Amino acid sequence: MSLVDVHTEWDPLEEIIVGTMAGARMPVADRSLIAIEHPDLVNDPQQIQTGPYPGHVVEQTEAELEELVDQLKGLGVTVRRPGGRDHKSMVSTPDWSTDGYFDYCPRDGFLTVGNTLIETPMVLRSRWLEGFAYKDLFVEYLESGSRWLSAPKPQLADEMFEPTAPPGQRLRNLEPVFEAANILRFGTDLLYLVSDGGNKLGAKWLQTAVGDEYTVHPCEGLYTSTHIDSTMLPLKPGLILVNPERVNDDNMPEFLKSWDRVNCPELVDTGYVTDHSHGSVWIGMNLLVVAPGKAIVDKRQVDLIRELERHGVEVIPMQLTHARSLGGGFHCVTLDVRRKGELASYR
Repeated sequence: MSLVDVHTEWDPLEEIIVGTMAGARMPVADRSLIAIEHPDLVNDPQQIQTGPYPGHVVEQTEAELEELVDQLKGLGVTVRRPGGRDHKSMVSTPDWSTDGYFDYCPRDGFLTVGNTLIETPMVLRSRWLEGFAYKDLFVEYLESGSRWLSAPKPQLADEMFEPTAPPGQRLRNLEPVFEAANILRFGTDLLYLVSDGGNKLGAKWLQTAVGDEYTVHPCEGLYTSTHIDSTMLPLKPGLILVNPERVNDDNMPEFLKSWDRVNCPELVDTGYVTDHSHGSVWIGMNLLVVAPGKAIVDKRQVDLIRELERHGVEVIPMQLTHARSLGGGFHCVTLDVRRKGELASYR
């Protein structure tokens, strides 16, 4: 029986991968990093902080990830962790060289759809080999009967990136490039955010990979930066949490317009300790749904918790102190491998 089996963002969770801070560092400031994360420093790249994260950030975050693991295990969920890697090692191709980043956010690089695990063609050069941290797990999933696909390895040459272009246009459409966190699963419908974290060719490749059983919906004009999970997240069939600064009646994907919305209230700015933030205040809505209408939420976001509970959502309060410094909340730092449910349409 395939250990990989996921159809939605909300079905009851059975198995999940939780990331790690082992070996985490801030990579060298190459053209990809400048274009996607620091376009404001294109003329002053020496200001971009590189090297290991502060020790207290690593230690506190790893302790909080362990608390998350314990909470999930207490809910009866099987939890897996990646092995650590040496991110100091340089990686080179004929076009560029860089060091590594981290294995903190498995949601960014890997997508589970049905019984298929997809390694996505990530945008940042420093994450080019991220799949190596999960190789042993992926081999195990393959041996269980799961499909394991890897998108074409992107070249990520200089011409792929336009750091001075307007937001949403800094990633050119020269080869399929996208990150898994640009995608949300709604049964037979896959929402794909076209942004600086995924181009149109990426959506086209994904459609060929998942086949006619699914419809990939490329969505433009919703959010220009990178990932979708600080803009909207489904909570259960027919109910979705949305960022009201980005989502409106005009740009709401057509197949979701009949869904009830929970407008995320103003969030507490939890701050950051690195020189530059790697996530906006909206990282506070980056929650993990563990069952329909039941979610792990940042306990500091009191107004959000109150609003979710008003809509009948059961909240499990937890904390990732350095979510803005690291660019990842509870949805980002996890990858759901198996949820109890069947493939269906939720239009």
